[in-house]
Amino acid sequence: MNNTDALGEALLDYLNDRNTEDIKVISSISENDKLPLSYLFRTEEELPIIEKKALSLCKGKVLDVGAGSGIHSLILQKRKLAVTSIDTSKGAVETMKQRGVINPLHKNFFALKNKKFDTLLFLMNGVGIAQTLGRLTPFLIHCKSLLSENGQILLDSSDIKYMFEEEDGSFLLNLNENYYGEVAYQMSYKNHKTLPFSWLFVDFYTLQNHASQIGLTCELIIEGNHFDYLARITG
Repeated sequence: MNNTDALGEALLDYLNDRNTEDIKVISSISENDKLPLSYLFRTEEELPIIEKKALSLCKGKVLDVGAGSGIHSLILQKRKLAVTSIDTSKGAVETMKQRGVINPLHKNFFALKNKKFDTLLFLMNGVGIAQTLGRLTPFLIHCKSLLSENGQILLDSSDIKYMFEEEDGSFLLNLNENYYGEVAYQMSYKNHKTLPFSWLFVDFYTLQNHASQIGLTCELIIEGNHFDYLARITG
């Protein structure tokens, strides 16, 4: 196992009842946090309303991006949908295989070419793989290239502006710096540590604006309990 694959090592340990510990999450905008491994193996009943709604809207051939342990893929398989599940973590792909995910692939989303899907699914803030606001449009353009006729993109994200709110209700944002939703992360598990990576949290109206600029329609489907939302993007 690559020692940078902290997520994959953690998933395999949990799945195979080996001694585990929480994943440590180091962030540029908050104190260090811990991610319980049980959260990555939730049942359908344990999913938040946003994820349940997204799964109910999936249709046709589905590409589950950043599929992790296969939570969403397994649910969609039970509903008889054709799902391709991709992740950049080798350990995650092996976990999916062991759990019965039918078509798990060790693949980078941006390396996918000459494929067409009816639904592109990006859950658990999957739009974050765009990394920065400057890369959001290229991300959407690549998504568009993979959509079949009448296809859809389902993604969730959060407006993390609330993290910059002052006591008087104003927001302390430095407009000379990068977009406030660009966050640097690093994850560690036992002796495994990922390389630092960027992750994007994007507010709905910014997402909608970027989508419209390339001829896509972005619709707000549902809002969650903590500044999060589900969006559907179509051609």
